Amino acid sequence: MILVYAHSGIRYLVVLAGIAVILFALAGIVGKKPYDPRMRVLSGLFAMFMHLNVLLGLALLFTRPFAPYLIGHISLMIFAAVTAQVVPSVMRRRPMEERTWLPHLVSAVIALGLVVAGLMAIGAPIFGSRYS
Repeated sequence: MILVYAHSGIRYLVVLAGIAVILFALAGIVGKKPYDPRMRVLSGLFAMFMHLNVLLGLALLFTRPFAPYLIGHISLMIFAAVTAQVVPSVMRRRPMEERTWLPHLVSAVIALGLVVAGLMAIGAPIFGSRYS
């Protein structure tokens, strides 16, 4: 049961990190600021929390009976984790003068949208717990 609570609880870190990426990128775009390397670090943290939650979800998958209705949830969450990982990986390889804010904003919005869709696929609330 602890895996269920951990998997369910980590989503708050995912959402907070995703919102932080969105706000930081928006501040950079609106303020027309030069790219800040902290953006890639923050985006990397968002991806790390996504990956951690995917790993916890996979651990749950292998420790409990499989339910076919989880297929949509699993697929959407893996796509969300990949979406969150692509931009920090690409930005790390680009020269500093070619890095921009917009890819971080777009990938975080898409990844969080996939997370919401994944939660809706299993009827879980975005905030709160169905286990309480």
